[in-house]
Amino acid sequence: MPTQKRAILIAGPTASGKSGFALALAERLDGVVINADSMQVYRELRVLTARPSPEDEARAPHVLYGFVSGAEAYSAGRYASDAAAAIADARTTGKTPIIVGGTGLYFKVLLEGLSPVPQVDPDARAYWREQAAQRPSAELHALLALRDPETAKRLMPTDPQRIVRALEVFESTGRPLSDWQRTPGEAVLAQADTVRLVVLPDREAMLQAIDRRFDAMLEKGALDEVRVLLALGLSRELPIMRALGVAPLAALLEERTSHEDAAVQAKAETRQYAKRQITWLRRNMIAWKVVSSQQMQSNTLHDLSFIDS
Repeated sequence: MPTQKRAILIAGPTASGKSGFALALAERLDGVVINADSMQVYRELRVLTARPSPEDEARAPHVLYGFVSGAEAYSAGRYASDAAAAIADARTTGKTPIIVGGTGLYFKVLLEGLSPVPQVDPDARAYWREQAAQRPSAELHALLALRDPETAKRLMPTDPQRIVRALEVFESTGRPLSDWQRTPGEAVLAQADTVRLVVLPDREAMLQAIDRRFDAMLEKGALDEVRVLLALGLSRELPIMRALGVAPLAALLEERTSHEDAAVQAKAETRQYAKRQITWLRRNMIAWKVVSSQQMQSNTLHDLSFIDS
């Protein structure tokens, strides 16, 4: 059996250049690029989620991209299983697993595992999702603060999905989500078996890259992608319907906004998301090695000393 290679984990905010960096490393190290982005798993949105292009996929193997129907709600638990299989497959063939994305929870699952939170009662789920449709998320956040102050403290009042999840768990089990999460899960990867890199670009450069990228997405057919997505008649509660850019482009297609305003809104929500990602990465990945923009340039990859290989 080939010698097991350490997995390279690359985390970073949207539009930071991390996917191109992962591809360059895969070519240099005979690697497999493994997705760690919760929206790039869905097959219906290649352009709008900035999934690797067919040309990129031809340069090196890419897995866990565009393999899930948008009609499904892909979970972190399923990701743990799928990523473990992808990593094992890469190692079996002697390739380097290179895991890249911006979904912090996925990296947490890989390195720490998932806490054994029980299944949520369907009635509790239905009730709180109905409440989320009728009440402002800030109001739900206040209710959560009374039931599970620890979880409420680490969630933004503008994050209804996670707020509702915590309320569902409390309603179903009588125990706060924070209580369940203190029970450790089983990690997919041992930290000693990994190289952990975090991309933290210059903020202004990143914000400009976000604007340029969205303009390019429109030219490449992002609006047509959303048109096809809306034609599927999916529930607006599904994760894919909350992908960045879907709501403003849907409003444009439904003639509720102008082309210019839709672009402004999509760019603004992406910038805000990137800022939240950077805050999370700085807080949770203190021990990860920071990679500079210069080190991500493909013409410098002859020097891989920063990977500690």
